[in-house]
Amino acid sequence: MQTDKRLVRKENYDKKELNLFETLFGNSNGYIGIRGTLEESVPEDFPTMRGQYLAGSYEIIPMKQAESLCNLVEKKQTMLNIGDTQTIKLTINGEEFAPAKGGASSGERVLDTSEGYTQRSVLWKSPSGRQIKVRIRRMAHFMIKELFTIEYEVEALDFSSEAVFDSWHVAETPNYSDPDDPRLADESPCYLSVTKQGFSGYTSYSEAQTLASKVRIAIATDHIVCAPSDYDTMVREEGGALITRIRVPIKQGEKITIIKYCAFSDSIREADPLKKAMQVLADAMKRPLTGLYDDQKNYLSEFAARSLMEIGGDDELEDAVRFNMYQLLCAAPHDAYSGIAAKGLSGEGYEGHFFWDTEMYVVPFFTLTDPHLARNILAFRYSTLDKARENAVLVGHKKGALYPWRTITGVECSGYFPSGTAAYHINGAISYAVIQYFFATGDEGFLKEMGLEILIETARLWLDVGVYDRQGRFCIQEVTGPDEYTCMVNNNYYTNASARYNLLYAAKLYEQMSADPKVAKLAKKLSLSDTEIEEMKRAAELMYLPYDEKTGINPQDDSFLDKPVWDLASTPKEDFPLLLHYHPLHLYRYQVCKQADTVLAHFLFPDLANKETMEKSFRYYEKITTHDSSLSTCVFSMTASMLGLHNEALSYFGDSAKLDLCNRHENTKDGVHTANMGGCYMAIVNGFAGVRITEEGLGIDPFLPEGITRYSFPFTYRGSDLKLSVDRDNVELELISGDEAEFMFRNNKECVGKEKKWTHRL
Repeated sequence: MQTDKRLVRKENYDKKELNLFETLFGNSNGYIGIRGTLEESVPEDFPTMRGQYLAGSYEIIPMKQAESLCNLVEKKQTMLNIGDTQTIKLTINGEEFAPAKGGASSGERVLDTSEGYTQRSVLWKSPSGRQIKVRIRRMAHFMIKELFTIEYEVEALDFSSEAVFDSWHVAETPNYSDPDDPRLADESPCYLSVTKQGFSGYTSYSEAQTLASKVRIAIATDHIVCAPSDYDTMVREEGGALITRIRVPIKQGEKITIIKYCAFSDSIREADPLKKAMQVLADAMKRPLTGLYDDQKNYLSEFAARSLMEIGGDDELEDAVRFNMYQLLCAAPHDAYSGIAAKGLSGEGYEGHFFWDTEMYVVPFFTLTDPHLARNILAFRYSTLDKARENAVLVGHKKGALYPWRTITGVECSGYFPSGTAAYHINGAISYAVIQYFFATGDEGFLKEMGLEILIETARLWLDVGVYDRQGRFCIQEVTGPDEYTCMVNNNYYTNASARYNLLYAAKLYEQMSADPKVAKLAKKLSLSDTEIEEMKRAAELMYLPYDEKTGINPQDDSFLDKPVWDLASTPKEDFPLLLHYHPLHLYRYQVCKQADTVLAHFLFPDLANKETMEKSFRYYEKITTHDSSLSTCVFSMTASMLGLHNEALSYFGDSAKLDLCNRHENTKDGVHTANMGGCYMAIVNGFAGVRITEEGLGIDPFLPEGITRYSFPFTYRGSDLKLSVDRDNVELELISGDEAEFMFRNNKECVGKEKKWTHRL
């Protein structure tokens, strides 16, 4: 199964558009991330984030607090710009190919999501009148995760001369910064220092190391030249750069192709990263590039078979959804050495940190399309569980684990604790993802080896932070929920609801498996007692969930409704997002939401309130939510679907689906909004289609939004591959492979049996 849909944009040299294209036409494969910058670089006055990244690679840098209070974070981790291997400078008869600097040109950029490459095509007329065609195809290989290739083709249209290619390999490059944006670093140092570099024949190599984290990054590059005549190759070191110069005679009508192979490795994964990079490079260059392209295409064909979303009646929406799902794959880790950053590997927004976004918005996509990748992400969280335990101690807890709000290795990197460390709901997101993964896959091995320990330790944290009030209710005080415009509150509805779910299933799943020797061994390791399990069940049962009789809604927290309502209608458009224009304390004193909070709780835990309460809450928060967060409109869409508000569901979904392609938040230049892309998938699958996976099993409750003629998607449930299709008349569930799949449609139990296909009138 494939799609020939491609993202195509005309290339011009507007500064703002070039920044955007660096993100949209980047190349990532879950390990390598290469920004889509111009190979020949940009003029000096153009802003650019010329970045290359490796998943999980980081440096430790100071983060000075104004006052050094007890255990405040004073160091943080930040992602590395690990080098520059994408620079290739072309000169024709002494004239530099630089369409952004001069000459007449026309061109386009292409992202082909079915074949896994980006392509830049330019027709350029130099200042002296020579015309050339340049086609540059770039690929981060999904099957050889350390490999990145550039295929650089030049055609002389109306002249004969000499083409000179200067291909660069730079091991020390600075990170990007913007001191005016808190979502980016505020300085641009180079975090790597070269320990060795040079040439082995025509192969360039380097190894560089960070000062504090001691992470080593290795790079190796080499070239293959395809030309109709002889050529010369020279290598040199210049100003810290390793430069390969290739001189090729070119006649009118001829084409020259330079293939650049780049291999990367790091000391997080390899004892000898340089040896690994050199070996990957040597092995890749033994194969024809066409074979590598075929492997990429086949990999993506298999991905499409598991995940391809079809939406009839709105091609733009379908294209946006497919782009989003491809970007999710580009961000997915191949191993358990890293999580998924807020921007994936597409840019330096949020300094490469992992948040709750991963488990709440991204893991659901992989749970239903590639459970192995979902397991990788959760395995990374398990590998950092000890650091989460240490973090809990630092903030004063006697037991349990508190996952850091933002991190790369599991250490807290949030300097502003009111909207960082205090966001305890990240424990709820991780535990929710563990439980959902188990319900969807039945992977008892994961639960016994990793998942159950996460659930127990996060549940212990809730027991330690919570207290019983005078009415006997279990309360959680001084925390921050998803809405970062309201911080440090008592009884945030969302936090309490997610804590309840965590406590309930930590106890329940433990009791179901307690007789298993592995679980008994875990209980001994954790000194877990039956009394503690009973306390988890009691806290869950008595969890306080705020409700206001007067409005008939669930208040976001105990004090929320006592505050004045922010006048959003009178707020100037240029003052959004509010966090960039108003002091945090000012925001905290009003009823104004950055994003879905209680509305998200209603979607995740619909059994905790009746439909009338949820709909009143939805309408209430709808009026005071700015959606300054990219995580918001997708949630409003899926909750609207659940409540039967179909027009609202489609409207919010459109805002979410096209957020990056249309640059709606005007910051896609810093990287894609990975979690929103996962939320976009959820808005269709869990929203429109009403797919729910609970302890009771698989439930389906679909509708067809106005303006869409049909939609369909495959998904995986308990080892079976299924495909759901919805049109104006029917809902069809087909068993593609695996065992019979039992499910519930609007509470009526059904089963895909021998016919392997089930149809129901919509």
